[in-house]
Amino acid sequence: MNIFEKIIGGLDDKREWRAMEARAKALPVEYHNAYKAIQKYMWSAGGGPTDWKDSSRIFHGILELFEEGAAEGKKVTDLTGEDVAAFCDDLVKDEKTWKDKYRKKLNDTIGRG
Repeated sequence: MNIFEKIIGGLDDKREWRAMEARAKALPVEYHNAYKAIQKYMWSAGGGPTDWKDSSRIFHGILELFEEGAAEGKKVTDLTGEDVAAFCDDLVKDEKTWKDKYRKKLNDTIGRG
């Protein structure tokens, strides 16, 4: 990995992310809004995976689920359940999340004091 990739990340990863975002924009409005809200929840609540590959895999899976659901005429909550936050939390239950990273950092900081 060269210095450029260390600073901004790999170009292949960025292309993949842009392709996923384009697929999300092509979804019906209800699904696109839900996808963006799920992204926001996962990143702002600290529940998103810390690893790019895990994030990519999870959001790719959500997109596939939403594309299939939209094609079948289902509502978003038919796929996620009424508790969408629990759906998101379940997706990352076996992943190292930002929340885990911050918890460790806090405990390490306090433990040194």
